[in-house]
Amino acid sequence: MLIPSKQISVIVPTRNAERYIGRCLRSLLNQTIDFNKYEIILINDASTDKTKEAIKTFLGDIVYIENKKKKGLPASLNVGIKKSRGQYIVRVDSDDWVHPEYLNMLYCHLNLNNDLDAVACDYLEVDNNQNTLAQKNFENHPIGCGVMFKISDIIKLGLYDSKLLAREDEDLLIRFKKKYKITRVPVPLYRYRKHKNNMTNNKKFMKKFLKKLKQKHTS
Repeated sequence: MLIPSKQISVIVPTRNAERYIGRCLRSLLNQTIDFNKYEIILINDASTDKTKEAIKTFLGDIVYIENKKKKGLPASLNVGIKKSRGQYIVRVDSDDWVHPEYLNMLYCHLNLNNDLDAVACDYLEVDNNQNTLAQKNFENHPIGCGVMFKISDIIKLGLYDSKLLAREDEDLLIRFKKKYKITRVPVPLYRYRKHKNNMTNNKKFMKKFLKKLKQKHTS
């Protein structure tokens, strides 16, 4: 693990997101916090579409990692975390985007309060036309993104479980909450895009890993 030289590392895992990745990265580069305080680490998990072409214009502003063979979402997240130089870490999925105050607000809450372990924001569910479908309270509807952690805590937990190809975020939150607390920032700073290719739409796949998740935490 590298010695922290940034305040924040933003981890962006991507696979076959050519339609969405530009919007995601533009939102991360358009943050109100000083760009020198954070880094964007994008992990391309062996995309077979034109994702690599879509990110060419961003390569000077991001840390780019490409898996030559598909590793899966949690393993790709772990690759990014291991390359991180930040004191804090936050995940943004490549089909989503964030408000300009996203990093600044989460960072200020966590950095200025020594008694906080992690902070999470609320989020908006949006469609492909950027229309708001619903506003969600993180405590009632938790997701893996929009949570800023201390990277040292994530390392202590052993990172993401690479065997859980889905529900890896739920597993991490379960393990995290056994030792630490997540404080909610009641502002919808994250934009969760709903579209036909969302992994959560694959009911059979999600059910399979729900069973694995339950087995892991009831054994």
